[in-house]
Amino acid sequence: MAGLVENRPARGFWKCRKLLRKSRPDWNHKRIYRVYKAMQLNLRRAATRRLPKRERVPLYVPKLPDPVWSADFMSDALACGRRFRTFNVVDDFNREALHIEVDTSITSARLVRIFEQLRRDQGLPQVLRTDNGPEFLGEVFVAWAKAHGMAIRYIQPGKPNQNAYVERFNRTFRDEVLDLHLFLRIQDAQEAAWTWMTEYNEERPHDSLGDLTPAEFRQKAAGGSTFEGLRGSVWVQTDVLG
Repeated sequence: MAGLVENRPARGFWKCRKLLRKSRPDWNHKRIYRVYKAMQLNLRRAATRRLPKRERVPLYVPKLPDPVWSADFMSDALACGRRFRTFNVVDDFNREALHIEVDTSITSARLVRIFEQLRRDQGLPQVLRTDNGPEFLGEVFVAWAKAHGMAIRYIQPGKPNQNAYVERFNRTFRDEVLDLHLFLRIQDAQEAAWTWMTEYNEERPHDSLGDLTPAEFRQKAAGGSTFEGLRGSVWVQTDVLG
């Protein structure tokens, strides 16, 4: 238990229990919880805010890996106060972190280089869902995406819930990396992001994936389906997503 929360103090009880269950399936959750409380690891819950009633619209879930990716930027600062940004790309199918770019400046031209690398490594999605940031609207990136058959779907301004997969990913990344560490150099932030991304994809169970990791979920889907020739299928929903 101490090892699980040493570098990830934001982990709650159920996440710890799911990780422990892989190595010790015979441990009852009540027993684990008694130890969790005895170590005073209980996380204080934020008070529930009253929000106006809204009509819930299910967020579209792709049926296969890769047709729909989501991307977004985050911002933070080094110990010296110098600002840096991260650019995060997530596969909506299995919430896999495909790339985390960390640097002091990430331009539209830089996005082209990032997606060129992704294209060489694993191909491109049919649809990339983003907000209306200037980097995504830049002529260089838009022209490159069009030339390579990647449609960009912009969410409505002021409605980040339409890009909920990457927004949820951002929250976890901030809790477990950006808010947890004070980086002296940009290289330290880059190394921490890479290490965490590997853990996130290959070790961290996800509630929405039936407690599988993104890597396990992709492998399970690949075992039960034939993906060859399906990437070009026209089934991707292009409406405004809630």
